[in-house]
Amino acid sequence: MSLPIAILLMVVLFVLGVVAGFFFARNYMKKYFKENPPISQDMIVAMMSQMGQKPSAKKVNQVMNMMKHQK
Repeated sequence: MSLPIAILLMVVLFVLGVVAGFFFARNYMKKYFKENPPISQDMIVAMMSQMGQKPSAKKVNQVMNMMKHQK
C-alpha cells in the first residue's frame, strides 16, 4: 500500500470515528436527560411542600441559585 493511500485511509477513518462518536454521545445525552431531568422550579416547590414548608418565590429562587452555584 502506498503512503498517500494509507494517509487518506487514516483521515477517512478518523472522520468516520468523529461522526460516529458525535451521534453516540448525542443519543447517550438524550437518554440521560430523559431518565434524569434537570431540576426545575416546579420540582423544588413540590419538594418543599412535601417537607412541610410554605414555598415562597424567594425561597424557591434561593434554592435554585444554590444549586446553580454548586455545579
